[in-house]
Amino acid sequence: MGIKKFYKSKAGAWICAVLLLLMLSNVGFAQQSTDNYLKKFKPVSIELMQETGIPASVILGIAMLESGTGTSKSAKLLHNHFGIVGKNNLSQTNPGHRSVYKQYLSDVASYEHFVQLLTQKKWFGQMKGNTEYSTWLKKMNHSGYSTAGQEWIRRVTSIINRYKLYKLDAAMDVARGS
Repeated sequence: MGIKKFYKSKAGAWICAVLLLLMLSNVGFAQQSTDNYLKKFKPVSIELMQETGIPASVILGIAMLESGTGTSKSAKLLHNHFGIVGKNNLSQTNPGHRSVYKQYLSDVASYEHFVQLLTQKKWFGQMKGNTEYSTWLKKMNHSGYSTAGQEWIRRVTSIINRYKLYKLDAAMDVARGS
């Protein structure tokens, strides 16, 4: 049977319909996963922003990229949402699995450690309270946070813009103004 006859047949039509539904359900699942991630970690990012002066858009945008919105193995098994390298006991808890990434006791502990690392940078004092996420990303890139360089900046910026995470940073201005 040729490809044209296959698509015109009832079986071919049903198979195409099922495949289309499967593809659409995966898109829906991915969006639901992102929505759930945002719902869970927006408050964490805003609280850390108010404590440290690091924009919530930067915190959340980087976490979303580095953890695949919480779906990466590092996020699931190690609670590592930022791709931070360090010790873990993955080989003891999951035989056959190895990782170079740091293990955290909780997802929030990963977020807290990430902002702590940023507050220790030489340039942090001049950036604290600055809501320009693009400047933060450039500083982080220049100080070696990611090996992907400008592509990393582009991808985080895309996430920040796609999900309008920059709107979260307005809460820092309000907190500073009071």
